[in-house]
Amino acid sequence: MTLLSLQTPNTCDIPAYIEVDQEVAVFDMAWRSRLPVLLKGPTGCGKTRFVEHMAARLKRPLFTVSCHDDLSAADLIGRHLIGVDGTYWVDGPLTQAVRQGGICYLDEVVEARKDTTVVLHSLTDDRRMLPIDRLGVVLEAPPEFMLVVAYNPGYQHLLKALKPSTRQRFVSLAFDFPSADLELQIVVAETGLAVAQVKPLVTLARALRQTAEHDLDAAPGTRLIVDVARLMVQGCAAPLACRVGMVECVTDDPDMVRSLMQVVRAIVGD
Repeated sequence: MTLLSLQTPNTCDIPAYIEVDQEVAVFDMAWRSRLPVLLKGPTGCGKTRFVEHMAARLKRPLFTVSCHDDLSAADLIGRHLIGVDGTYWVDGPLTQAVRQGGICYLDEVVEARKDTTVVLHSLTDDRRMLPIDRLGVVLEAPPEFMLVVAYNPGYQHLLKALKPSTRQRFVSLAFDFPSADLELQIVVAETGLAVAQVKPLVTLARALRQTAEHDLDAAPGTRLIVDVARLMVQGCAAPLACRVGMVECVTDDPDMVRSLMQVVRAIVGD
């Protein structure tokens, strides 16, 4: 089953996003040039928030698909279902985005089955069309339609990497964790937690990132700092918030958890 979320634009409530390196301008130019965009960067660094911000900014509906090992072409395009009155067709998120001139965002696209990316080829070149073989129709994407894909290069291996021929169809934007000052600003803005309380959380996350490549399942992203801060706003003690909102999220090793909690207490306090 496709994991899909649909957001309709609300110009009065554009998700907050702080531009780092002209990515807002590049995305806008790519959309106006009818070019697809690829976002690459570590988990939790702001790729999804960026797409949400741009969809609202451009006033386009956003169709987000969380890709997984079982994602098929039919999950994206659509399929016939059986109802009380017989069979009927249901559009998939990609088809809906094409019909409505929206933005289709495929998160962690390398997790999808290899044959799924073939479906994207005709939408990522000059044709900008989507063949629906089961209906015997070909949809032409309107100028407003845009395809955006994202993945984390740090988790790539030979069996889960975009083919060069596919990657070169996209304008690519590289994302990374923000600077300490910017990360502090983001967390404060997102949660309302005091600067003095957020600073140790940012320091902790950055310390864990330095050893993440060798010792942790994943580096803690800005999203995890925000989660910890939100727990603290609700009255959760800082060490407990760090354990359940950050430490337990980056490792399942009990010994590593105990070691990291010593780091937490050294930086955040008891």
